[in-house]
Amino acid sequence: MNAARLLVVDDEPQIVRALRPGLLAAGYDVESAGSAGEALSAIAERAFDVLIVDLGLPDMDGKDLIARVREWSDTPVIVLSARDAEDEKIAALDIGANDFVNKPFGIGELMARLRVVTRSRASAPSPADVVRVGHLEIDFNTRRMTVSGKAVRASPRELKLLRAFTHRPGAVLTHKQIVAAVWGPDSVVETQFVRVLIGNLRQKVEKDPTRPALIITEPGIGYRLIDLLGEAETAK
Repeated sequence: MNAARLLVVDDEPQIVRALRPGLLAAGYDVESAGSAGEALSAIAERAFDVLIVDLGLPDMDGKDLIARVREWSDTPVIVLSARDAEDEKIAALDIGANDFVNKPFGIGELMARLRVVTRSRASAPSPADVVRVGHLEIDFNTRRMTVSGKAVRASPRELKLLRAFTHRPGAVLTHKQIVAAVWGPDSVVETQFVRVLIGNLRQKVEKDPTRPALIITEPGIGYRLIDLLGEAETAK
């Protein structure tokens, strides 16, 4: 199997130097770009499996770079940034980032997030597939759901939410993304209705709804379904 090719987009050489040894040791093929312009040129010339993008680039905000990439590519994007405000995270995720890691960061956390996006991309199911997540199984063809082998009825909105989660396994879904997937892109829905939907679904799919292990809350941002390959620790 060929090594996953990463592009690290960051104008701080020390960050790239710090990342490169660990990424190479983990078997990744690493390239770097110091600006959005360099990144766009590299992406246009060759395919990458994951982009690691800083938001504070010298020639373009990182969110604008992600938006440009999303016009023609679904390559997973992990934001690596010192901007830790919730609105920055939400904006980056809404515009198409798959995940967000704050600086300063632990290399172990970044590696875990990389494993999620690279493995999930390789095995991402189509909406018609039978999807298994831990003790949960969903057949989107028959619209049936089983939990620990027992049939559990899921509402149409709950199925839409599950489908949205399985489209982007391991990634955070923001309130805006959930509303668009469940109620429609032009809908205006209060946060409380999203919380109720999540709560109802947890009652059905979690072994202990008071300590959810499948649908994880990212406080102030949204929710994520744990890695489809079962690496729950990467989604905590």
